Amino acid sequence: MPVYVLSKSQTFHLTDNSHFSYILKIAEDPAAGKTLHQIYWGAAVSDGCLDYLCDEYQMDLASFDAFTQVPPFAYPTSGRGDYRPAAIRAVGEDGNDCTLLTYQGYEVRAGKPVPAGLPHVYTEDDAEANTLIIRMKDEKTGLAVALCYTVHEKLHTLTQSVRLENNGTHTVTLYNPASASVSLRGGYDMLHLQGAWIKERSIERIQPMHGIREISSNRGASSHQHNPFVALLRADTTEFTGDCYGMALVYSGSHRMLVEQNAFGYTRFVGGVNECTWKLEPGDAFQTPEMMLVYSDAGLNGMSQLFHTMIRTRVCRGFWRDQPRPVLVNNWEATYFDFNTDKLLGIAQKAAQIGAELLVLDDGWFGKRNSDNCSLGDWVVNEEKLPGGIGLLAEKVNELGLKFGLWFEPEMISPDSGLYRAHPDWCLHVPDRPRSERRQQLILDMSRKDVQDYVIDAVSSVLDSANIEYVKWDMNRNFTEAGSAMLPADRQGELHHRYMLGLYRVLEEITSRFPEILFESCSGGGGRFDAGMLYYMPQTWTSDDSDAVERLSIQYGTSVAYPPAAMGAHVSAVPNHQVGRVTSLAFRGHVAMSGNFGYELDLTALSSEELDEMKEQILFIKKHRRLTQQGRFTRLASPFEGYITAWQFASVDQDELLVCMFRRYAKAGAENEFIRIRDVDVNAWYEDEDGKHYHGSALKQIGLLPHFPFGDASSRIVHLRKVKN
Repeated sequence: MPVYVLSKSQTFHLTDNSHFSYILKIAEDPAAGKTLHQIYWGAAVSDGCLDYLCDEYQMDLASFDAFTQVPPFAYPTSGRGDYRPAAIRAVGEDGNDCTLLTYQGYEVRAGKPVPAGLPHVYTEDDAEANTLIIRMKDEKTGLAVALCYTVHEKLHTLTQSVRLENNGTHTVTLYNPASASVSLRGGYDMLHLQGAWIKERSIERIQPMHGIREISSNRGASSHQHNPFVALLRADTTEFTGDCYGMALVYSGSHRMLVEQNAFGYTRFVGGVNECTWKLEPGDAFQTPEMMLVYSDAGLNGMSQLFHTMIRTRVCRGFWRDQPRPVLVNNWEATYFDFNTDKLLGIAQKAAQIGAELLVLDDGWFGKRNSDNCSLGDWVVNEEKLPGGIGLLAEKVNELGLKFGLWFEPEMISPDSGLYRAHPDWCLHVPDRPRSERRQQLILDMSRKDVQDYVIDAVSSVLDSANIEYVKWDMNRNFTEAGSAMLPADRQGELHHRYMLGLYRVLEEITSRFPEILFESCSGGGGRFDAGMLYYMPQTWTSDDSDAVERLSIQYGTSVAYPPAAMGAHVSAVPNHQVGRVTSLAFRGHVAMSGNFGYELDLTALSSEELDEMKEQILFIKKHRRLTQQGRFTRLASPFEGYITAWQFASVDQDELLVCMFRRYAKAGAENEFIRIRDVDVNAWYEDEDGKHYHGSALKQIGLLPHFPFGDASSRIVHLRKVKN
């Protein structure tokens, strides 16, 4: 049982019995009563050492006072002398935010409670997990807090969320209630994923400092700028060695992650929603999004692999979770808005000839949409472009042996649209303020049920009208004038979170109605690459930057928290449309093979030699996509540290390896650089596709020489199979 309650020491020991322990302790405060402290998180320890740990903690606790520091509260509050980031600020009827949460009791359950209306890490059987629920209460306001910790034993991970309920007689206002708070001894580097549009998820590692470090989004989306993920690492932690603590929020909206190191050797992490001021009337409750907590003593890569398994197998769900993803051709960079049925079918014919499996029609098929200045919200096919509609086009594409997919941007509305003219109050707006347009569009108010119902019905109507087997769900701008015509003045601060709850209702409804459609999320590329969206849609368009050299950094950085099976990756035209670079088709293909593979270019403009090379690429992808989509991923050489990038995929039994090596630019007189292979059987022999043999110990201790082709932007992929005795 992974939750142990030790009444003598008044401790709760959460553990998978092999990888980690997370220990909570009830503390007696003569003035405050019973409070809850989190006194350890790290490598697994036995119950037998808890007395020692508690004794040491008690000695440490004796030195705590209001003038130096405060104890490591499990869910720290404001107003009582804890000056570090609070997990909850709750204001009662007297206007004061002083909150005292005292311990009320606990409950241990098999399985895992489901946070209503929110994406989450799920279980398929109660035997997979055990949950500890600790109940706290502020006696003055009646605010009841249930801290929910779930141990996912086989995933070697922990999840935490919080339910806050007003059991008092007056309104309590919550400010950014956190999903989790963690206290660690010592100083830690903070690693996070920062960026912007077309330069998402660059790895940034910050050395310890005294003061608050914050990454956050107030954009209404998890954002291109700051992914809802943070890792804390010891100074000597590397890719493969040392302690690493990862926290990732299962949420797609505004968020904040705060880390503070104090002068007395403690580091506190607090994370959860942002831009959320929530009124709790008597009897009302607020459920926070879930936080995934991962500890690894095998460095950053060990942490990443735990996140990958959890997200791929217990966040992503549905028919496509374990299915090989189809090779697609998207028409966007091939045609933009300038297409008709004949042009699309010409691309489809070439796609079928090279062995692709899916044609995706991107933006421009609806309303009078011939540019990005109109028609969002009018989800009715433009039959001037597509005579006979989507149904006839899908039928003709299917006759070629291809699946058919379609692009939507359902959360948006164009001022030049029938929907806006009929319902100008349906967009986010503030009365008597200009409505700021981005990309010549506004955002629908997804906090409104009537808007949610419209989107559900409009999208479902299109999906019912044709054999559509893939949907790209886009969102190309962030919040401005974040107000709702349906919310009273004292609840406008709830808009950011209510938007997400409304969106999640829409996504749950549509994906449940069409369970066999493969949904891919997109937000101007990677502006909403998070576990919340992956719960509904098992893959995300990684970035609007399709240049293969730039993609090395973007995909490498994304892999710190998210599995390759979640990354959309396409071969695009050259010169590249974002940076103008010319790279070989082989190099572009090798980079894209490490995600969900596709093409985004005009196949009808290519030579027969290029089409033949694409055919070979697709054969290779189909042969190896089980490994790239479900194998264990390991980073080998970082694009943030040198001119060579490398990673590998390995089967769970280590019988098969795919080593991917890339050189951004050639160097005269460059030294030979071996790429050391990981996750390999050191007692076995391996054979590549040319029949050459390598011993596992040599692969691990010495490595492979890449033998790159001549020139810049070169690459090599080596497939190795274990030689059977």
